[in-house]
Amino acid sequence: MGQLRMEKVQELMKQEISKILLQDVKDPRIGFVTVTDVHCSPDLRNARVFVSLMGSEEQMKDCWKGLKSCSGYIRRELGSRVRLRYTPELTFALDTSLAYSAHIQELLLKIEKEEGHDDGEENRA
Repeated sequence: MGQLRMEKVQELMKQEISKILLQDVKDPRIGFVTVTDVHCSPDLRNARVFVSLMGSEEQMKDCWKGLKSCSGYIRRELGSRVRLRYTPELTFALDTSLAYSAHIQELLLKIEKEEGHDDGEENRA
């Protein structure tokens, strides 16, 4: 399959899954979920959906359980919205890139703050 078509299908799946989660899923456990990426197998039979979860640790665990339980519903809705020969089997994966970038930002701010204190001490001497 052409790379451009694969990318278009993955982007369309990402948008539709986001809409399904936002508008159609009524599970109260599913809170703030962001679909960050979708990776499909070359034959489009399997898709790994990367999601970012926000909230406390307990809320994230509940949300993860809710996502797992409604994956069949999401797949059925996706099949009716996206016209493909086979509706891919969905596998959810946690995307930790947002948490990692927040951690890096905190480290950079900490270093900047420490360097600011060091510069102030050198100027006094």
